[in-house]
Amino acid sequence: MWTHFEPVHAVTYFHPRARAAYEAVGLRGYWRGYFASRAAPLGATEAAPVIAAFFSFAPPMVARALPAVWRLATPQEALRARLTGAVQALAELTYELPETHLAEAADLLERAASATQTAGRVLGAVNAALPVGEYPLARLWQAATTLREHRGDGHVAALVAAGLDPVETLAWRIAMDGSSPLNLLGRGWSEEQWHAARERLAQRGWLTGDGTATDHGRAEFQAVEDATDRAAAHPWQALGRDDTDRLRELLEPTARSCHALIPAGSPIGLPALPG
Repeated sequence: MWTHFEPVHAVTYFHPRARAAYEAVGLRGYWRGYFASRAAPLGATEAAPVIAAFFSFAPPMVARALPAVWRLATPQEALRARLTGAVQALAELTYELPETHLAEAADLLERAASATQTAGRVLGAVNAALPVGEYPLARLWQAATTLREHRGDGHVAALVAAGLDPVETLAWRIAMDGSSPLNLLGRGWSEEQWHAARERLAQRGWLTGDGTATDHGRAEFQAVEDATDRAAAHPWQALGRDDTDRLRELLEPTARSCHALIPAGSPIGLPALPG
C-alpha cells in the first residue's frame, strides 16, 4: 500500500503547482517550502523537534530554515498552501477519473488513516489531528499524508532500534542501490561525515572495506524493513482485505501518474509500481 499512497503525498514536493503555492505565500526556494509545509502541523516550532522527527537531515540544515521560515509564512498559511498546491496538482493528474472514483478512494483512504495508532508517532499524530478536507482530492491527499507520516514515524523507530544514526542510514542506502552521494550531501551532511559513516558500517560488518553491502548488513536492514511494515500494518488490518484490495485498485491510476513526478534516485526510495 505504501507504493500506492506515497506518490499521492509526494506531489507536494515535486509538482510545479505545489511549488507555486508555496512561493505565493512567500516560501521561495525548495527547502523553505519543504521544511515549512512538513513542519507546519507542529506549529511555529524551533529546529530541535524537526531535527528529531525528520531524522535524515543534518541539524545545521534544519536550523537554517527553522524558525526563520515562520517570519515568511505562518504555519496556518503554510498548511493552506500545501493543501491548495497538492489539490491543484492532483486535479491536473486525475482529470480523466470520474468524481465517483475519487470520492470512493478518498472514503476508503480516510477510513485507513482514521485507524492509525499515533501513540509515539509525532508526525502521524499531528497530521491525523488536522481538519478533514471538504472535497475528495483534499481528503485523498490529507489521508495519504497522515498514512505516510505514520509509516515514517515507525520507520524512524525501527532505524533507532537497529542502532543506525541518520548519516549511517543514508550511507547504507547509497551502498545498497548505488544512488548518488549527492542525495546524502543534499541533506546537509558533509563528504567527511559520509566516509565516517561508511567506516562505522564496515566496523559493524554491514559493509566491506570497499563499501559493498554484506549479507549480514542486508539481513540486518531487512529486519528494519520488516519492523517498519509491522508497525504500519494496523490501518490495513482495520480496513480489511477486501476494502484494501479495492482501494489499491482505485489508487492505481493516480499513483502511477504521481509516481512519474518523483525524480530517479530520490531519497524517498519508492520502488516503481509493478507492471
